[in-house]
Amino acid sequence: MRYPRVITLALESEVPIPEGVKVEVDGSKIRVSGPKGTLEREFHSELIELSIEGGKVKVRTYGKRKFNRAYLGTVTAHIRNMMKGVTEGFRKEMVVVYAHFPIKVEVDKGKKIVKISNFLGEKLPRYASIVGDTEVRVEGDRIYIEGISKEDVGQTAANIRLATKIKKKDPRVFMDGIYVVR
Repeated sequence: MRYPRVITLALESEVPIPEGVKVEVDGSKIRVSGPKGTLEREFHSELIELSIEGGKVKVRTYGKRKFNRAYLGTVTAHIRNMMKGVTEGFRKEMVVVYAHFPIKVEVDKGKKIVKISNFLGEKLPRYASIVGDTEVRVEGDRIYIEGISKEDVGQTAANIRLATKIKKKDPRVFMDGIYVVR
């Protein structure tokens, strides 16, 4: 009886390290430091292998499953985003839209929440949480969300958007809310 040969495929991807960025790898944990701050993330240790070789972060996975290729691409994209975050940062801009009742938006940095008052004339305010070290600024009818983590900036914008979501009414008629512009 013949046994099938075991074939181990190694798939790898490289991410160049930009100037001014320091990268440390400890097993499946990566720490990226730059002029704007430091980000740390841990990936699934059984699926990938991280190393620094020649000014590049090498991400390697073993196996021929489609999931391994997909996870390799995901990890590579996360590392690229971490490097971009510590050098340039991420920013989202939101606009406050209302038809009749003027919406008042305040940021409480101590409690890490955004307070939205007078939405559709409601007596009680609505709240949205600020995720991570994200900075939220309100200037007139614009809200600026900035930070070094793409996930934290995006989740904070989503929390603000969801806090002003109108339910059980036609969204084409009731367009009040806070929306992402860019």
